[in-house]
Amino acid sequence: MSEVPLGRVAVLGGGVMGEAIVGAVLRAGVDVEDVAVSERYAARATELSERYGVRAADSAGKVASRADVVVVAVKPVDVEAALAEIGPRLRAGTVVVSVAAGLPISFYEERLPAGTPVVRVMPNTPATVGEGASGISAGTAATDDHLAVVERLLAATGLVLRVPERLLDAVTAISGSGPAYVFYLVDALAEAGVLLGLTRAQALELAVATFRGAATMLAETGEHPVVLRERVSSPGGTTVAGLRELDAHGARAAVLAAAQAAHDRSAAIARELG
Repeated sequence: MSEVPLGRVAVLGGGVMGEAIVGAVLRAGVDVEDVAVSERYAARATELSERYGVRAADSAGKVASRADVVVVAVKPVDVEAALAEIGPRLRAGTVVVSVAAGLPISFYEERLPAGTPVVRVMPNTPATVGEGASGISAGTAATDDHLAVVERLLAATGLVLRVPERLLDAVTAISGSGPAYVFYLVDALAEAGVLLGLTRAQALELAVATFRGAATMLAETGEHPVVLRERVSSPGGTTVAGLRELDAHGARAAVLAAAQAAHDRSAAIARELG
């Protein structure tokens, strides 16, 4: 991993993802004195300042003017206003990192001083518990060193994967929206447990533990999911009977269709906002 200095970091937006980034930045080793967050709601700004010890302000321009890295974590509809505020105050070479869904790198480059390094990130909500999966893409002025800085800043949020920007809609469909698919399936499996006689608490606990255990097996063994599935599927056994029903009801096709719909919607949002 590159040892390019991380410098001072400003996070614009103190919502769920903004807070996750603040925590990750501090765990990456950035001194608390070098981290600032802008948040327009005073109570939330105070909460973040007290919880993490970072500086908080209601002005994006104030915190961005001293930063080496600026993370834009406001809502997509608020990004343009934030860029208009920070653009004139950015120092040369400051890296701008976007975690706002849908907006392409060109949106930032057209609104920031020429030559500003921009790195676009597609994170997901498990980043808030250190188990996220993020795709990152470089803008025209961003170098490998800039990407290395962003990777170090986000390392504490979970997996960070470099991809071309054209694939970020696919990242959105798989890891960005993916947690919702998992929650949906966990809920369905727990509901099945209730129908089969378990208490709701028992069924949910079993479903969550099962998903956690299966994901851990995949991550730690490195085996293909088909191989692990076959090891559970004894000929003529219970698992084969269940898998046959999943196929009969089009479960695989439904997952593929859901991912395609999320991909297409991500692309549409970019067109609408841009």
